[in-house]
Amino acid sequence: MTAAALGAYIVFEDEAGFSMTPPQARTWGRRGHTPVVRVRGRSWRRWSIAAMCCYKPGETSRLIYRPHRHRKHKGKGRDTFAWSDYRDLVVRAHIQLRAPIVLIWDNLNTHRAAGMREYAAAHDWLTIIQLPSYAPDLNPVEGVWSLLRRGPLANTAFTGDEHLERTLRRGLRHIQLRPDLIDGCLAGTGFTLTHQPTQPQELSSRPREPCLLRSQLGH
Repeated sequence: MTAAALGAYIVFEDEAGFSMTPPQARTWGRRGHTPVVRVRGRSWRRWSIAAMCCYKPGETSRLIYRPHRHRKHKGKGRDTFAWSDYRDLVVRAHIQLRAPIVLIWDNLNTHRAAGMREYAAAHDWLTIIQLPSYAPDLNPVEGVWSLLRRGPLANTAFTGDEHLERTLRRGLRHIQLRPDLIDGCLAGTGFTLTHQPTQPQELSSRPREPCLLRSQLGH
C-alpha cells in the first residue's frame, strides 16, 4: 500500500552536528590577500540537529527539526540523541502534520533500537523504511545541511554557543518559510512524488496505487 493510500506524509529524517568552527565558503577579498576568519572554536561547544523533510502530493512541504546541545561530562564523553528523542520528534511531526507518517531514514544504531521498533509496531500511523547503507544522496535532508553550511553558517566567527544556536535557528526558519527550498532538496535526490488517481472499481478489478515515490537515478 502506498503513502497516498494511507493518506500519509513521506518523511525523510537525518541528523548533523555543528561546531564553533564554521564551514568555509567563497567570499570577497583584496587581490593577493587571503581572507582570514578568526574563530573561538572549541570542540565541545557543539549543537546537533535532527530534521525531517515532509512531503505529500497536494500539500505544502514542511521542515520539522529538533536541536540538541552537546554537554561534555567528565568521564562520559558527549551526550547525544537517544532513541526516545527520535520517538518524541516523530510524535511531534505526527501532531503537526495530522496524518500518518511513512518515515524514511538511515541505518543508525539508535534508529534501529528495540524501543523504536516496538513503538512503531504499536502505532499503525507510523511506517518505518530504512535507506540503503552509505546512501546520503538519497536523503533530501542532506540538502538542508548544505543550505545551512553554504548560507548563514559560512565564514561566521561565532562568539559563543548561543550565537551558533541563534544562527542555526534563523537559518532553519528561513528554510521552513521557503517550501520551494524543501522541494528542491527532494529534487536533488532524483526522487519525485507522483499522484495517480485510483481507477473506479467497476472499471478495473485491480485499481492502480494512487501515490508513488519514483527514483530517476537509474538504479
